[in-house]
Amino acid sequence: MHDASQNDLEESQNQHRDDELESEQKLVETLNAQLEQEKNKVSSCEKKIQYLLADFENLKKRSEIDIQNRVNSITDGVILKFLGIYDDFIRARDALSKQDTDTKGLDSILKNMNTFLLEFGVQPIEAVGEIFDPKLHEAISVKEDSTLDDNTIITELRKGYILKDRVIRPSLVEISKRNIKEMNANG
Repeated sequence: MHDASQNDLEESQNQHRDDELESEQKLVETLNAQLEQEKNKVSSCEKKIQYLLADFENLKKRSEIDIQNRVNSITDGVILKFLGIYDDFIRARDALSKQDTDTKGLDSILKNMNTFLLEFGVQPIEAVGEIFDPKLHEAISVKEDSTLDDNTIITELRKGYILKDRVIRPSLVEISKRNIKEMNANG
């Protein structure tokens, strides 16, 4: 009888160990499932953070571009107003020169204005003798001249300017055509 109760005891202990093992396996499975869920949550959060970071970087770039465009617009406006005054000084000097009046004072002012324009990166557009470029020049008249190539700039009526690779004021020009009658018949 001792053997039977010993066997029952061992069986009971084995059953208990099996139950504990099965319980531990279920716990491990549950913990593995929870771990997978947490990994998925972390992965999802990482993706969201990456998207938000990319959105932030795009917003930052757009904001910088918008700010630069606004600064350029304001700068262009100020320089354009200044160029109007500059043009007036040039006309005044030219008018006084034709009357044989001393223009040393105006020449000095114009020299300072030229220095100011150069410091801000404002460059005049070359026009007379050049071939017409609609990005740089605005043709306001056409003159027949058989000695010149078509679209050669004959006269510059108003100086144009570039500010840091941007045309802020195109040159107003008169261009040549070899045969205006032919142009009108074809045009």
